[in-house]
Amino acid sequence: MPEEIMTVDRRDRLRIDTDVLVIGAGAAGVAAATTAARQGLDVTLVERYGFAGGGAVAGLSGTVCGLYMASDRRDNRPEQVVFGFADEFCRRLEASGGLTAAVAYGKTYTRVHDPLIWRETADGFLADSGVRIIYHATAIGVLMEGGEAVEGLTVWTKQGLIDIRARVVVDASGDADVVAMAGLSSFVGDQGRVQNPTMIFRLLNVDTARFLAAYGHDTIMPDRVSALIREANASGRYALPRAKIWLFTTTRPGELMCNCTRIVGADGRELNPLFHQDFTEAEIRGRLQARDYARFFREHLTGCEDAFVNDTGVQVGVRQTRQAEGVARLMNADVLAARKSADGIARSPWPIELHAGEKPKVEWILDDYYEVPYGCFVPAMGENLLVAGRCLSAEHEAVASARVTAQCFSYGHAIGHAAALALRDNISPRKLAGADIRMVLNADGAQL
Repeated sequence: MPEEIMTVDRRDRLRIDTDVLVIGAGAAGVAAATTAARQGLDVTLVERYGFAGGGAVAGLSGTVCGLYMASDRRDNRPEQVVFGFADEFCRRLEASGGLTAAVAYGKTYTRVHDPLIWRETADGFLADSGVRIIYHATAIGVLMEGGEAVEGLTVWTKQGLIDIRARVVVDASGDADVVAMAGLSSFVGDQGRVQNPTMIFRLLNVDTARFLAAYGHDTIMPDRVSALIREANASGRYALPRAKIWLFTTTRPGELMCNCTRIVGADGRELNPLFHQDFTEAEIRGRLQARDYARFFREHLTGCEDAFVNDTGVQVGVRQTRQAEGVARLMNADVLAARKSADGIARSPWPIELHAGEKPKVEWILDDYYEVPYGCFVPAMGENLLVAGRCLSAEHEAVASARVTAQCFSYGHAIGHAAALALRDNISPRKLAGADIRMVLNADGAQL
């Protein structure tokens, strides 16, 4: 008889005890970890890459979207409505030369950041607040008591496995990984259909003065550029499936950040990065597509004649995967009606952006904003667990607005305070009132 095959890891198994464990060091994870640590808690942050930033850095989304209201007014100027941790992070980025002034984005504005300075800024926030950081680590299992209470996580590192015991766990993975591993309620997109990923890339050696003179200062390219892309795609010389594109000048001279690819599978499906085959296909097809767009820019766009691809994202930009089923859910109607809530712990003026086909669908919220209730971050089941970031409980179109960087900073800010309040008062996070968290956030500069 053949010997039974067993899974073996004979390295020593380590243990860490902490007050708060945060999984994922994107905008939400950095904000949650920093905020909780500032309240005097022992905080551990686990991140699979060797740097913080998540989609903003690894996915090279490259902008801090969601700070400013949108308007059709002829005198429309940047009107900031999101403050707190998002504003604090941006001010430190700007002081380090890593953030542009507000740039036009259709009816609103955004700010473009330097991804390297973003990493260093995040390192500074985490170090200053005393967060224990574990980079190059992946959560592989949930430590549970009675099938309901999350007591921590088992994390894989090159050194070996670490059992991290925590009083509160924050799932800021972006993909609700902890929720899924624990077997708690979650859902994926619109009945399994998600927005397509994008491979964002940076183009160097651009004559940005001539580029801006030709196409204007709105980072959403004009219709005549879309018409050129459609014509070139139809010629068969290029693979350019998305005609409405966004090109941003950056903090660096002669550089454009290019958000223009639309990655679908060879079979025409919107690829879902939860599936390893789809994630792999997206990476490969995304890099090829970036090359085609760059070649098109060199041959057709003013100022790009001598440009070349400097870099692509470490991974494709992921807009949507798995989300937690929360005790509340942000609805599409809440976004479009700019609905406020006494339990609102974050606000968003960002439009609904649905990426499908050659032209993304954008639904603007004009001269207003909506608020996201605390219950969207409290799993419907499970104790000692909160979520933060784009895996919040929200409908398909609503998350297409609620997932951007300024809002993720705000969610982390709120959830860091929620963890601290729960531990201070020795109660379950689900028993906290959003109105109480809102009061603490306002005392911390959120201006809700």
